[in-house]
Amino acid sequence: MTNERLTVAVLGPGGVGGLLAALLGRAGNRVICLAGEETASTLEKDGIQVRSARFGEFTARVETAAELREPVDAVLIAVKHTTLEAALDRLPAAALGADTLVVPFLNGVEHPAFLRAHYGEAAHIAPATIRVESTRVAPGVIEHGSPFAEVDLTGDTVPRGRLNSLAGALEWSGVGTRVLGDETAALWAKMSFLAPFALLTTRYGLPLGEVRTRHRAELTALVEETAAVSAASGAPVDPAEALRRYDAFPPAMKSSMQRDAEAGRPLELDAIGAALLRAADRHGVSVPVAAKVVEGLRAAGH
Repeated sequence: MTNERLTVAVLGPGGVGGLLAALLGRAGNRVICLAGEETASTLEKDGIQVRSARFGEFTARVETAAELREPVDAVLIAVKHTTLEAALDRLPAAALGADTLVVPFLNGVEHPAFLRAHYGEAAHIAPATIRVESTRVAPGVIEHGSPFAEVDLTGDTVPRGRLNSLAGALEWSGVGTRVLGDETAALWAKMSFLAPFALLTTRYGLPLGEVRTRHRAELTALVEETAAVSAASGAPVDPAEALRRYDAFPPAMKSSMQRDAEAGRPLELDAIGAALLRAADRHGVSVPVAAKVVEGLRAAGH
């Protein structure tokens, strides 16, 4: 695989965006982080510092800008769904080139349609999912905790060559990357795993180990409901496989939604829980457990 150097903008240089920005920058790509004044100043001065057993401890130099002002090969959108609309002010449509990939690393399944409506059908929206545990502990300081960082890149309307080019750059930087042909299947594969995990750990304020033992029946029912909605949406998944994956995870593991709740941050309840209910409603799938859990989270002030 040749290392084609790209120019990549990163919107939201936090746990995921900061890690990808640093790895791409270290591999020789030009990286522009789109961020507010305080974060941009820190990144300009100190770079992005990564602490990782997998990738080592290193500092990567990046450029910064308040908003994108030039065409780039790809824009990685790594903000939370709760801040997406405001963050897009940093990504004006006029700055997107004819070949620019817009790559959202967001939870849920509804954001690609939102981005296509925002930028127009001609935009190259290439949704991605990432398996990683990575946290921004301070502006420009990223702690990568998982022994892996794996990306699935997709986009039904995107030229395959563009996807392969970005996948090659990510691979060269150390991120295992697959290009998948079915956008719906890729997004629902992530949703089917994430929704039960995020909703129940947050609802009960418990790590995964306690949820999967103390609330096993509810977890199983929620996994089966989510799989039914996924199948109705055109993406069959195996509920037993999701349960096996939960059982293999460390018992102390928490979901990002649960960590947001503990820190008093806004939750991605609309993008995950409510989106699941909307999809169920569209396809006529009964999801009583999911509805009850989402209702409980809303009642708790989330």
